[in-house]
Amino acid sequence: MTVSDSDNAGHRARLRQRLLADAEGLLDHEIVEYLLALAIPRRDTKPLARELLREFGGIAGLLTAAPEAIGRVKGMGETSVAAIKIAQAAALRLLRAEAAARPMLGNWQALLDYLRADMAHHLHERVRVLHLNTRNMLIRDELVSEGSIDEAPVHVREVIRRAIDLGSASIILVHNHPSGDPQPSRADIALTRSIDEAAKRLGIALHDHIIVGTQGYVSLRAKGLI
Repeated sequence: MTVSDSDNAGHRARLRQRLLADAEGLLDHEIVEYLLALAIPRRDTKPLARELLREFGGIAGLLTAAPEAIGRVKGMGETSVAAIKIAQAAALRLLRAEAAARPMLGNWQALLDYLRADMAHHLHERVRVLHLNTRNMLIRDELVSEGSIDEAPVHVREVIRRAIDLGSASIILVHNHPSGDPQPSRADIALTRSIDEAAKRLGIALHDHIIVGTQGYVSLRAKGLI
């Protein structure tokens, strides 16, 4: 082992000790550095970690970036990209479990935390429908549409048919705005009202339509638009 290798091993050992003792105390670049160290064991991963955070605007942008985009950064291979994505998957599983553990309407902040973590940083618009039972417990979370940078087609008939198939008592619509601004467009409002009217005819409640972006979120019900 060279002096450089020895120094690197010592640094990683100290970083590991800090992680196990107080993970909250680690800086963002240190978290990414350690993740990469697991995938690239014989390399100083600190410069690469800093480069990734610069490229994607922070740890949230990095974790939610497409694998292809992360892989284009010099020094990133398939194994190191997978290390980043497994960290995101684990975080989302935890947030989703917390959101789904109790009735949605009484666990609103946990739901918003999950949705923002999962959708706010996507570069393309995605639309999801959360299906709830009569106790407002989540029975299905489905991606129903993914579109261009600012548009994802949604068909009212398909949303309602799926709710009937699942026996949903109510639904919550969710989509992201890649621009970062969560304010609803006229098309968002029109779609929401069309789904609300169609759902009501069949005894299905539309609890809300939530729009998420990097600048926050908007509830169309809270704005009086439903």
